[in-house]
Amino acid sequence: MADQTELQDHLADLAESGRLRAVPLGAERIRAHGERRRRRRRAARAGGGALLVAALALGGLSLAGTDRGPEPPATDPTPTPSMFVRPTPAPGQEYASELGYVHGAVVEGDAVRITVEQLRAGEGAPTATGVVHTLTLPRRTLVEARQLAGGEPADLELGELVDQLAGGPRWVFAIDYDGEGRVGSLREAFWLAE
Repeated sequence: MADQTELQDHLADLAESGRLRAVPLGAERIRAHGERRRRRRRAARAGGGALLVAALALGGLSLAGTDRGPEPPATDPTPTPSMFVRPTPAPGQEYASELGYVHGAVVEGDAVRITVEQLRAGEGAPTATGVVHTLTLPRRTLVEARQLAGGEPADLELGELVDQLAGGPRWVFAIDYDGEGRVGSLREAFWLAE
């Protein structure tokens, strides 16, 4: 009887080893990998649910547990200060001038908004200062022009030049400011092109 039990155990071992040799080792690895992946997925689901419950509980406690009082009023962010400083006339002078490219003209009702890229006149070609600002002027602002008027000196209104000044920086003007910082006129700086 003991021999028969040993024989059955031995035959069972042989059958098991034969089955392992009949199924490729790669299939066993794939099955084991799939089983590990299923266990990790189950653990993640269980842990994620517990984490969500804990986060909701802590969030509720933090909202209920603090009384900070009234919130401060919302304020607009402080705009960055412009580097542009309006020129002021020297003593005894009526106007002070700024030299710059005038472009990007847009009609806004009875006014025209222009962009000015400030230039510094020196020997040779004028150089950019890096200061860019906008001006909104009445359409009737006087403009002394020559090249914009077809080559002959003429006094025009800013509203008449919107189409020519709507593009990019091309036309250089001297912009005259009075003692109160208002623009008195624009003068085409045609002498810079000569």
